[in-house]
Amino acid sequence: MTAQSIPVGVATGVGSWPGTDPREAAAIVVGELPALPHLVELPDRGVGADMIGRAAALLVDLPFDTSTTAYRLAQRPGAVTRRARDLLRRDLDALEEAWEVAGRRGTDQPVKVQSVGPLTLAAQVELSGGHRVLTDAGALRDLAESLAEGLRVHVDEVARRLGSPVVVQLDEPGLPAVLAGSLAGVSILQTPRAMPEPEALAVLSSVIGRLESPVLVHSCAAGLPLGLLRRSGAAMIGLDLSELTVADLDGVGELLEDGIALALGLVPTQGAEPAPGWRELAEPAVTLVDRLGFPRSVLASQVTVTPRCGLAGASPEWARTALRRAAELTRAFADGAEFD
Repeated sequence: MTAQSIPVGVATGVGSWPGTDPREAAAIVVGELPALPHLVELPDRGVGADMIGRAAALLVDLPFDTSTTAYRLAQRPGAVTRRARDLLRRDLDALEEAWEVAGRRGTDQPVKVQSVGPLTLAAQVELSGGHRVLTDAGALRDLAESLAEGLRVHVDEVARRLGSPVVVQLDEPGLPAVLAGSLAGVSILQTPRAMPEPEALAVLSSVIGRLESPVLVHSCAAGLPLGLLRRSGAAMIGLDLSELTVADLDGVGELLEDGIALALGLVPTQGAEPAPGWRELAEPAVTLVDRLGFPRSVLASQVTVTPRCGLAGASPEWARTALRRAAELTRAFADGAEFD
């Protein structure tokens, strides 16, 4: 892995994990994802542990509180910020312990950390008056700068603790709604405007550009602006392959042509009976590259395999199985297995 690359031809997780035990989660993820394990999020622990709450532990000089409807920016750190920071500290302790047990310290083995991206964060967090941060250009700029600085500090701590390079994943599930102007406001007459793509690109790129680690931008949502993401400076784009439509094909092809890697969500987040085998799970990816006219070898040279989205809602048994299925897919792609 170079300073500007993210491992491809491997399996990794999206971020969230079922349960409340960070030590158990870290041990499983480090064991099942030898090439690119990740610092898990455990939203079942409640306030401060979900994707937005985790940001309260990362932001610099922008503490969070809660309102009756959402997280809200506060004047000073309170219980929410303290809890989020404590949970993150416990998660890092657990990952460091699992890393030591696995003998990974001081290796070139990368690890991935996740954070909500600036646009989704601004869409979900409120100002003091109840409006979304997204509606105030100055507040949005401050939030993006705080997130970028907080991520830099976070990455430095993880790298120091583990003695390993760090990949950053920015989660932007709210990006399509931000661009479409479909978010609810404090009243029907005060809904947030649709953000033009150039403005959204500038915000996202400003965060990516301040990070020295390679960045994966991920979203499980439908209707992703693939052209915007291609120009964002991200080294890899993560998406749920089942959400792609015919209209998205050109955008995916342009990503691959530009040398941007893909984190393809191929493994369901919920178990089924009978459980799908690797051939069934691989079929959508094989069909995609065939339709785009790329050689199937691109699945090993430019693709990382993930579950379709986070696994917080999965059973513990399926969460572990999902990681194993993702690893099986990467081996099949690397071996050039016959899919016809």
